[in-house]
Amino acid sequence: MENQLAKSTEERTFQYQDSLPSLPVPSLEESLKKYLESVKPFANEEEYKNTEAIVWKFQNGIGEKLQQKLLQRAKGRRNWLEEWWLNVAYLDVRIPSQLNVNFGGPASHIEHYWPPKEGTQLERGSISLWHNLNYWQLLRKEKLAVEKVGNTPLDMNQFRMLFSTCKIPGITRDSIINYFRTESEGHSPSHLAVLCRGRVFVFDVMHEGYLMTAPEIQRQLTYIQKKCHSEPDGPGVAALTTEERTRWAKAREYLISLNPENLTILEKIQSSLLVFCLDDDSPHVTPEDYSQVSAKILNGDPTVRWGDKSYNLIAFSNGVFGSNCDHAPFDAMVLVKVCYYVDENILENEGRWKGSEKVRDIPVPEELVFTVDEKVLNDINQAKAQYFKQVSDLQLVVYAFTSFGKKLTKEKQLHPDTFIQLALQLAYYRLHGRPGCCYETAMTRLFYHGRTETVRPCTVEAVNWCQSMQNPSTSLLERKHMMLEAFAKHNKMMKDCSTGKGFDRHLLGLSLIAKEEGLPVPELFTDPLFSRSGGSGNFVLSTSLVGYLRVQGVMVPMVHNGYGFFYHIRDDRFVVSCSAWKSCPETDAEKLVQQVFHALYDMMQLMETPHL
Repeated sequence: MENQLAKSTEERTFQYQDSLPSLPVPSLEESLKKYLESVKPFANEEEYKNTEAIVWKFQNGIGEKLQQKLLQRAKGRRNWLEEWWLNVAYLDVRIPSQLNVNFGGPASHIEHYWPPKEGTQLERGSISLWHNLNYWQLLRKEKLAVEKVGNTPLDMNQFRMLFSTCKIPGITRDSIINYFRTESEGHSPSHLAVLCRGRVFVFDVMHEGYLMTAPEIQRQLTYIQKKCHSEPDGPGVAALTTEERTRWAKAREYLISLNPENLTILEKIQSSLLVFCLDDDSPHVTPEDYSQVSAKILNGDPTVRWGDKSYNLIAFSNGVFGSNCDHAPFDAMVLVKVCYYVDENILENEGRWKGSEKVRDIPVPEELVFTVDEKVLNDINQAKAQYFKQVSDLQLVVYAFTSFGKKLTKEKQLHPDTFIQLALQLAYYRLHGRPGCCYETAMTRLFYHGRTETVRPCTVEAVNWCQSMQNPSTSLLERKHMMLEAFAKHNKMMKDCSTGKGFDRHLLGLSLIAKEEGLPVPELFTDPLFSRSGGSGNFVLSTSLVGYLRVQGVMVPMVHNGYGFFYHIRDDRFVVSCSAWKSCPETDAEKLVQQVFHALYDMMQLMETPHL
């Protein structure tokens, strides 16, 4: 007992992992009821009746058997979905993942002490890295605060995946390798990988048991940059990570067969804390317009990003920063937390290094030189060609709406996230003349290894309200009443989804059980309304709240005729990013954002409507 008391009373980052509740399996009846409700906006009466019959048949037939098998599976696992989700959503996907699956975002340092300025890339880069490395040390020592909802701890497992994590391409399925260990678990890699002009360097961030200082890191970066700027460019092997997954897997196998030393190099990159990308671009950015820098983070120079790495920290030539991350090992909130930590520390220290200027005698960085031949160089060129072809098709805008933000929506007793979601529904309806099936991320971290669930914001209530806004004969008071009904519905759905009562992941589980059992695909999943309402990843609006901090995120659309819509909320503004494919004639990201801003005004005006 005395020993117990002698231990620190401080909570450790991962201490509640073993006591978190298991992910529940929702009731079949409830899930199917919610599913039926969600397809209503996309069906005429006859189609709806047909789907209703299909659902009834499923519920009283094969669905019940699949539900029993799913409950059986859940008995032996703390999270029945985890492995399935990782495989289906990420590791089995064969399209190039760097552009289609990865997420990224610009750093908000430009809003205070680090506006764009040439000649600051290495000095600022070393300070940013130093703060990132402090965060890594907090994680290793388990001193990062446990996130909670009220007093209830959330799952922290995804934070283990931020550093020293990488995806490995496979012929039919990729895998994730994670080298991170806490101090109590043992050794964890402590080297950084730096990509510059098609070349790869590594150096250890610990020297004689202590973390390098920012001036010491700057010396290492200066060495690398001088070398790269005075010598020919490297082959840019990193570009292979932009390739279609099976192609990259074969190219990687060939690379290793050329020389076993190539495998050693790959393992050094995979196990590195993060990849620091020295990018020669100088993208334009202002606090109101993050479009160009965000595009460069998502689709910049492929020879200085390792697309499979869980964390690429990008330093542009004008001292502007951003991150690009593989989505498989974690969701965006992990990156949001580290970015906010770094930004707060830069702000507190007025953008300067306030520690010792003394630079110890540290070994210079090691260059990792791949053995390549004509075939590898051809593979690299082919990878770049397909990457740039897709990149040229991407339209991305990131703007700040500065007329009001969370403060005013809260004063009106409206949830700011729902406010944006309904504005988006109205914007899509006005632009396209029909409801848009929509995916919003809800987090399920109340449960062991919980990640996400789908909220479907295109509800009957939301569509009724959108129609009322376009109908001149509907009074302001009626419109307001309908809007508040849509708000209530959305808030309830978000609560249900966060507490394990969503239906999309449940339906996915039932379809995967059928597949594993070798059964024919149930009619529920082949019904045209299933995919028309968004099922099987067919949502035309793929959306997520990035949070309430100064951190923005960007991603591409889920489908060719859709939009990727991500936003964060502050007291005085909403910052939104919207992506679309130029080759789709009916989508336009710029127009959709303008419609969203217009809708935000209209909604706030409705709230000014007095009650009769």
